[in-house]
Amino acid sequence: MAARTHSRPHPATTGGVDMRLPWWALALPALAFVTLLALILNPSGGHATAGDPAITQLLQHARELLSH
Repeated sequence: MAARTHSRPHPATTGGVDMRLPWWALALPALAFVTLLALILNPSGGHATAGDPAITQLLQHARELLSH
C-alpha cells in the first residue's frame, strides 16, 4: 500500500484583520484624561486642597511648565 501524501493547508492571508474602533472608543478616554489633568492642574476646584506642600509645589511647577 502506498502512503497518502497530505497537502498543506493554505497559508493565512497576510492582509490582517480589518478592525475599526468606534469614535467614542477614542473620545471617552481622551475626555477622561483631559478632565483628570484639569483637576490636577486646578486643585482649587477640589474640596481636599490642604495637602502636602511638596505635592503642591510639584503641581505648581507642572502648571508653569505646561503654561509656557
